[in-house]
Amino acid sequence: MKHVVVLTGAGISAESGLKTFRDDDGLWMGYRVEDVATPGAFYKDPAMVLDFYNMRRRDVANALPNAAHFELAALENEYTVTIITQNVDDLHERAGSSRVIHLHGEIFKMHSLGNPGTTLDIRGDIKPGDKGEDGTQLRPHIVWFGEAVPMMEVAISYVEKCDYFIIIGTSLQVYPAASLLSFTAPGTPILIIDKKIPAITHNPSFTFIEKAATEGVQDIFAFLKK
Repeated sequence: MKHVVVLTGAGISAESGLKTFRDDDGLWMGYRVEDVATPGAFYKDPAMVLDFYNMRRRDVANALPNAAHFELAALENEYTVTIITQNVDDLHERAGSSRVIHLHGEIFKMHSLGNPGTTLDIRGDIKPGDKGEDGTQLRPHIVWFGEAVPMMEVAISYVEKCDYFIIIGTSLQVYPAASLLSFTAPGTPILIIDKKIPAITHNPSFTFIEKAATEGVQDIFAFLKK
């Protein structure tokens, strides 16, 4: 089967009611990125940062996959599909997608400061003083700004070999995720769906659909049948 790789961003989760840093002039639930999504913020005020992600975890638990998530899962009936997501929620998995790469971590996982390579599941809250087996503080398994993106090389390997590359709900402003576009093989058909098309250099391989994710995904099958 043809291999379709899909890069999803905040726009697809926003339609499930999850706020993003693009809302409210770059605030996330009233917080600045510098205050809750950097290693420095965590070392400065771990209690506040942990509480912020505890709220996020509750929000994700209460959210439901939307039509865009389900449409992408349905693609697996006809194609080999790999989802590369910048989102930390599990909505793709709950909609039925079986191959999901989380570039920026997962809200329902955590790791200790001393052992970031070993993750644990978490559905409740993480509190100051909660420690892993190595005796160091537990933190959300989230890639914060300024940290390496461990799954980037894996994502690149899929993009390089895909037959179609689809980008949904991302401004293509956050790196290194935005650079995935440059790793497609020459001539690979690329579909970009967003309610506001990102300001990027146009290419004959690009098809643009300026719609919200839940509307735009309805045109994917037609694109793939070209």
